[in-house]
Amino acid sequence: MSLFQNIVIILILIAGAGFLSLTEIALAGARKVKLKILAESGDYRAQKVLDLQENSADFFAASQIGLNAVAILGGILGEGAFRPYFLEFIRQFYQGPWADTIGFALSFTLVTSLFILFADLMPKRLAMIAPESIAISVINPIQVFIKICKPLAWFINVIANTLFRLFKVNTTREDNITFDDISAVMDAGAQAGVLQKQEHHFIENVFELEERTVPSSMTTRENVVYFTINESEESIRQKLAEFPYSKFLVCNGNIDQVIGYVDAKDILVRILNNQSLNQLNESTIRNVLTIPDTLTLSELLDRFRSTKEKFAVVINEYALVVGVITLSDIMITVMGDWVTPMEEDQQIIKRDADSWLIEGSTPIEDLKHALEIDEMPEEENYETLAGFMMYKLRKIPRPADIVMHGGYKFEVVDVDHFKIDQLLVTRLLEPNKNNEEESE
Repeated sequence: MSLFQNIVIILILIAGAGFLSLTEIALAGARKVKLKILAESGDYRAQKVLDLQENSADFFAASQIGLNAVAILGGILGEGAFRPYFLEFIRQFYQGPWADTIGFALSFTLVTSLFILFADLMPKRLAMIAPESIAISVINPIQVFIKICKPLAWFINVIANTLFRLFKVNTTREDNITFDDISAVMDAGAQAGVLQKQEHHFIENVFELEERTVPSSMTTRENVVYFTINESEESIRQKLAEFPYSKFLVCNGNIDQVIGYVDAKDILVRILNNQSLNQLNESTIRNVLTIPDTLTLSELLDRFRSTKEKFAVVINEYALVVGVITLSDIMITVMGDWVTPMEEDQQIIKRDADSWLIEGSTPIEDLKHALEIDEMPEEENYETLAGFMMYKLRKIPRPADIVMHGGYKFEVVDVDHFKIDQLLVTRLLEPNKNNEEESE
């Protein structure tokens, strides 16, 4: 054959190998989520790609048969086509015994470079750019190629499967989507500008409902406003005016003897109708949902859904009331700054770029978001910033006690009857080599 004929055949072989390389990467890299969306919209080719991914053994066997056959044939033709011309060119300058070897090396390098560039590197890089669209475009011709190679592919797969079973290799592909996978997708979307910072934060909070327990979002015991069963009308009116809550616990003497709760709307109706409030009774007191403090927020949402309630009392293992929680508290946890009013007594106050005043009752998850800390040490042992300080110091903190962690200094500012009211958190410009230190 002439040089021109050899070049044409080599170009055809390169094109065939490039097509197989393009197809291999596109079909392997096509994401099932996008393919399912395309299939549901009516693109039958997307469903063919999904079916091929489920049973990919025949395709990969056929692809490797084609690629190796083309590479071997290209090497044989290329070496025979270009070697005489390289040899003739070399002998103009060199007549020694190495002339044939140099001619072979040059022809081998040329053919190999052409196949690497145009049949391997470029097609694979193109396939990685848009794997789903390319996979859909090539699915019909690749199915024809698989049928052509079916007999030899079956034989190769039998040998491969035998070896896999012999060495106990699991060939089943796991396609379960985990929270880490979704988180990675959200991070990529945020970096690409598809998700705004607030939206990213909102989605993260939704998934955190499975991990955050009820105490992280409840109104704590000392902040619960309640009525006693014999509460005077004047006291009821004063509490309604002073505290803008929609629901109030009713207790028999103290907060640990819960009877039920009253809706502020019911009491206001009685006031508008000029009815007496001298004593709370069965017409106004409702049964209250009681829950353990070990429930997660996700479990509480299910409990609210099943009972049709929006208000619950949180009880600890000693049957003591530790707080109350409402559906609105959970929504505030999820929505964050979107629904949290900007009040003077907000839990986290940013003083400047590197320091914050933070209440001790601030949930750890809120602290991590505010300070952009990925993880707190052994955080399963506490729920709040005050709990973190007590856990690290191994004592009841006093003002000026300090804990270092993650490039931040946590300093106790105010303590009221053993309760940590406020801390000053400062970002360290030069993080201490000893990342976690404690001092008094």
